[in-house]
Amino acid sequence: MGEVIELRAGEFLARVDRTGAGLRALAWRDRDIVWPYGDEGPRAFQGQVLAPWPNRVGEGVYRFAGTEYRLEVNDAATGTAIHGLVHDREWSVEEVSDDAATLRLDFGGAPGFPFPLELVLAYRLGGDGLTLTAEARNTGDTPAPFGLGFHPYLTLGEPLSVLAERGDLTLEVTAGTRLPVDDRLLPAGDPVPVEDGRLDFRTPGRQLGDTVLDTAFTSLERDGDGRAWVRVGGPEHRVSVWCDRSFDWLQVFSSDTLGGSDRRAYLAAEPMTCPANALASGTDLIVLPPGGATRHTFGITAEALPRP
Repeated sequence: MGEVIELRAGEFLARVDRTGAGLRALAWRDRDIVWPYGDEGPRAFQGQVLAPWPNRVGEGVYRFAGTEYRLEVNDAATGTAIHGLVHDREWSVEEVSDDAATLRLDFGGAPGFPFPLELVLAYRLGGDGLTLTAEARNTGDTPAPFGLGFHPYLTLGEPLSVLAERGDLTLEVTAGTRLPVDDRLLPAGDPVPVEDGRLDFRTPGRQLGDTVLDTAFTSLERDGDGRAWVRVGGPEHRVSVWCDRSFDWLQVFSSDTLGGSDRRAYLAAEPMTCPANALASGTDLIVLPPGGATRHTFGITAEALPRP
């Protein structure tokens, strides 16, 4: 693995990996609030930057500007190309301070995605947690398709399954609709309301229980700062992911398909600019003209909960 950058501010500590610009670790009051990884590298895309597309592309095939492209299928179970092309690249370090780091990748394109991009990712740690701002610029001479996501797994220090069995695990997702999917986790129709359903997590304090999630939520409901939220609460504290208006989707994954002790141990809360198969469907796909750029911000925070 590549060089690790350590950031500190207030009660938070973060470790950032030059390989993939991934979030290796994030701790608050000396406890992990994301599932960390070490020199062995990430599992299940933990902490990774998902670009130039998040989620899946069916059969790895899409058409753009009249040309068909074929990506490498890297998820054999579903026959899809998953989570982009930058998680194993070495990013350069542009700036580092005690509480901030900026990394850059000049992505020259790849088989199935011949569109060069400049990617810049800024990590900032403060008293309110971690903020990540990503910028992408088309450095080619033709339009480029683009989508972005991030893949942090939230943890409360004990497996979700244990907390849920005790009735100590709550989930809030500020979203009004969800995307139906087929058995390959590709879209199977338009978004449907979550209202009054088992996947309606808009009410604070709702127990997760035994609900299984690998679900893309949209129609995001935002606070006064324009932020949509996923909040995971335990008996003592809460860990949350927020995203700005540039993200219209939140994928929430309860880790049920992971193996061994990782099964149902963490909750991935993934801000995405577009849903699965967006390269093929065009749904919320960003098209960058030559020289065009896009900017996206999300964050992770933690807070103590009042004792009952």
